[in-house]
Amino acid sequence: MTRHAFDSPQFYLTSPQACPYLEDRQERKIFTYLVGAEARNLNDLLSVGGFRRSQTIAYRPACPDCKACKSVRVVVPQFQFSRNQRKLLKRNSDIVRIIKPASATSEQYALFHRYLRSRHDDGGMVEMSEADYIAMIEESHIETMVVEYRRRVEGHGITGSADGELLAVTLTDILDDATSMVYSFFSPEMERRSLGTYIILDHIRQAIELGLSYVYLGYWVKDSHKMSYKTRFKPLEVLGADGWICLD
Repeated sequence: MTRHAFDSPQFYLTSPQACPYLEDRQERKIFTYLVGAEARNLNDLLSVGGFRRSQTIAYRPACPDCKACKSVRVVVPQFQFSRNQRKLLKRNSDIVRIIKPASATSEQYALFHRYLRSRHDDGGMVEMSEADYIAMIEESHIETMVVEYRRRVEGHGITGSADGELLAVTLTDILDDATSMVYSFFSPEMERRSLGTYIILDHIRQAIELGLSYVYLGYWVKDSHKMSYKTRFKPLEVLGADGWICLD
């Protein structure tokens, strides 16, 4: 991609399709391609503007009659762990965070498939093959990583072992002053661990360690029950017509 192409990226609009969040609604997306040497810079810029990444595409909802999807991000320097959140972190103190290059494995795919069958059996992703999963993880022109969460193996000290049971995985993009959780999945059988909440808390904890300003959590829809968990991570900023504002 030339510098001129980065300055003026081409945007496209999808055809209407069923909304995955609100019944009896249709969605459209505006998207562009993240390719070439300037892909990371473009992704940083578009993330601030409410776009999300999927492989080599950056997209944002562009529904003419609905503005329900709001991009949200945790304000890391002001974040304070609540009592319940600290208890959850302590409950999962036997979990080890392992940061790896964005490379897919059969072990990850098995967990991914199990998660979808349990949590999103009616969604389109449930039919994804292992080749589709590999593309989701590995097709990227920007800096990204896979974060594995494994149960610490007894006798391996505080750093744990790569041989421990795989409990959760996130695909996480590295932005200029933030991380963006592109996709996460976890063991659906371990409800007491609240792994979905735990991995967000750990990303916030990691951002604190790195001195970052934000953790992007994707889109939030006020009237969607499946999205309500995101409001538990405060202060949370939401992108509106007047820019990023704190969600009460």
